[in-house]
Amino acid sequence: MDLTEELIKNNYLKTPNIISAFKKIKRSDFILEEYKNESEGDYPLPIGYGQTISQPLTVAFMLELLQPRQGDKILDIGSGSGWTTALLANITENKGKVYGIEIIPELKEFQKKNINKYNYTKKGIVEIFCADGTKGLSDKKPFDKILVSAMSNKIPLALKDQLKIGGRMVIPISDGISLIIKKTKDVFDEKHYPGFSFVPLVGKN
Repeated sequence: MDLTEELIKNNYLKTPNIISAFKKIKRSDFILEEYKNESEGDYPLPIGYGQTISQPLTVAFMLELLQPRQGDKILDIGSGSGWTTALLANITENKGKVYGIEIIPELKEFQKKNINKYNYTKKGIVEIFCADGTKGLSDKKPFDKILVSAMSNKIPLALKDQLKIGGRMVIPISDGISLIIKKTKDVFDEKHYPGFSFVPLVGKN
């Protein structure tokens, strides 16, 4: 049984469009050459510069919380190797847009090369920025969904502001993963799921 089937069997992957993306977007296309034979391992792998490509179970859990849909405008922060960006691009299909933010220039180039294997940049579905993820992308707001793949001690205010009313943000906070749903301009529902660890979210300050 391959890893995607294992995640479906164990009820981490449930939604058809997310399952389809996991089957089409191969994790092996987003890791370093020396780890290619470990691409089916359900654990994080180094991608250089102190960063990792997340454990598939964790990515599945986060995407199920995020509930990305066709046509969504999505901000992917700490996009690293580009795997989550490509998964989201597959889900939004040709009607949506995914903006990836990566603060490390070398990783921005690494993910660009990886995402190009699926032509998402050429098709105009994905745009990658080398920037401070804690500040988001104010000139592209509002976003239907925001995914953060690095741990913060608190939710950056800029990201709350850039989320559309009714939008969802999934972000690692302290010891786990938080789901934030924006109800009104100033009212947010928050649910926390403990038991996950991530590399820290790096800002420029």
